[in-house]
Amino acid sequence: MTSRYHEVYESWKRDPEGFWADAASAIDWFRRWDKVFDADAGVYGRWFVGAECNTCHNAVDRHVAGGRAEQLALIHDSAVTGTQRRFTYRELKDEVTALAAVLQDLGVTRGDRVIIYMPMVAEAAFAMLACARLGAIHSVVFGGFAAKELATRIDDSRPKLIVSASCGLEPGRVVSYKPLLDGAIDIARHKPERCIILQRPQQGCDLIAGRDVDYAEAVAAAKAAGRAVPCVPVLATDPLYVLYTSGTTGQPKGVVRDNGGHMVALHWSMGNQYGVRPGEVFWAASDVGWVVGHSYIVYGPLLAGCTTILFEGKPVGTPDAGTFWRVISEHKVAALFTAPTAFRAIKKEDPKGEFVRKYDLSGFRTLFLAGERADPETIKWAEAQLGVPVVDHWWQTETGSPISNNPVGLGMLPVKYGSPAVPMPGYDVQVLDDAGHPVPAGTLGNVVVRLPLPPGCLPTLWNADQRFIDSYLSEFPGYYKTADAGFIDADNYLFIMARTDDIINVAGHRLSTGGMEEVIAEHPDVAECAVIGIHDEMKGQVPCGFVVLNSGVTRDVGTIEREIVALVRERIGPVAALKLVVTIKRLPKTRSGKILRGTMQKIADKEAWAMPATIDDPAILDEITAALNERGIGI
Repeated sequence: MTSRYHEVYESWKRDPEGFWADAASAIDWFRRWDKVFDADAGVYGRWFVGAECNTCHNAVDRHVAGGRAEQLALIHDSAVTGTQRRFTYRELKDEVTALAAVLQDLGVTRGDRVIIYMPMVAEAAFAMLACARLGAIHSVVFGGFAAKELATRIDDSRPKLIVSASCGLEPGRVVSYKPLLDGAIDIARHKPERCIILQRPQQGCDLIAGRDVDYAEAVAAAKAAGRAVPCVPVLATDPLYVLYTSGTTGQPKGVVRDNGGHMVALHWSMGNQYGVRPGEVFWAASDVGWVVGHSYIVYGPLLAGCTTILFEGKPVGTPDAGTFWRVISEHKVAALFTAPTAFRAIKKEDPKGEFVRKYDLSGFRTLFLAGERADPETIKWAEAQLGVPVVDHWWQTETGSPISNNPVGLGMLPVKYGSPAVPMPGYDVQVLDDAGHPVPAGTLGNVVVRLPLPPGCLPTLWNADQRFIDSYLSEFPGYYKTADAGFIDADNYLFIMARTDDIINVAGHRLSTGGMEEVIAEHPDVAECAVIGIHDEMKGQVPCGFVVLNSGVTRDVGTIEREIVALVRERIGPVAALKLVVTIKRLPKTRSGKILRGTMQKIADKEAWAMPATIDDPAILDEITAALNERGIGI
């Protein structure tokens, strides 16, 4: 198939407003817009000003009315409990409407905030959609966040109520949510009026009289009463949700997502970028607490009339490295979206791909990777094992959908390993030096996006316009600062090499840690790796590589480390100055799979550091500290 990408991208550049107005025709509007884009509204302009709509209507009700009532909408697959639940669009509407009635009875109205602090259960998606139905603004907080972190989000968003559960489930352990929730409310200055608690059979909890409501009982009563709750019209520019970035210091940033532009962008992306058609099964193996869960577990697939999978489990250990292939085979998944770290974990446990051969993946078409830089070796391994295109793409919590991608629906372009391909319509991506000047093709610099940002991107931060300007718009006037470093080649392919904080300065040379990681990952014994810059009196910084070896490797570790040093010297040159490689059992990561390079660097440099709120397993940092101390680093 010849790609239509260049034709489509040029059509956007010629007429941005006409392009997005055409895309908006796929959405049901209660009232059409006065202006497609109003440059004088908000901080940098607003999309679909004057329009009225409802996101729940577009994700649920219109499909029930339009012939998809008996199509599967949502599959909850819990690899932890070994159970599955399936909901058609009709059943999804019933669940969402009943919960919306409960929220309504507890005083939730348009514009009120509702915090959702839930595990990966179907009820988390119901809660998001029920808020959208009422015009309330939801703020999903990752289930199991510490009480202090939850309390900061309560104080910032000031929710009318909180929807939560008795517990979450991790492989081999139960995480009690209720004590964390109660502790957060005790700490918080703002006190939500009520809490709705889903009692899970694996561990129940006591409810506080007068405050806590039993989810199942309240929803059952609403269903028995036959409550009808219509979708509340809201402005396209009204917030749908606030999602807090996972900062470990200071006040987290509340990213605002509006209703109208969000729907237009996500619906357009499902067909044109991900190449998934209505009725097909799309699986984003993420969590509803992260932006991927918002965009591509809940809203994107449902807006497009697809079947979506909400998965409770891990890529390995629930029960083995074949879990992903089991889900794809059983549910006939057409496209999977996950983090590169998930595939590195699978590759480490099953380097020969033996589990892949146990399942029928004949209906599987495309694998999408995002969230961490997808190193070429991981992509090549996945391509070899799965025999389908593997698409690295790049976006952020702030943008809500991809900035750059290889658009499957428009016809794929040639793959360049290490690149998330080309900018999507809406994004004029540039690379600037620190003074704000454009740099030549192939030159490392600050990746920025020319304003205005397209529909679906954050219009501001929650109650913090000036902080939004200071954080994203001030450093490079006229541009949105992505805080990523990279370069654009002669074919307009984008290469994201690191966060700007991860560019290290070695004796005056600006070097990309991502480039070094790319080389290290080529070593056949390496499962995954991370490079950080550590302080050096002579050179300012020197790189330190951390490597996790593939399962079953028995070669001498010292020999492997010396081979890695030689490989980097050969591929990048002596300027890389990589002399220190530390072999460890596992890398510290957030629950969404991002490697905590900043915390590792602070440990190595003997700087004060705080336990990241999003860390998956705090014990790993003790392992990192011990490994560095053995080398005389960080003591």
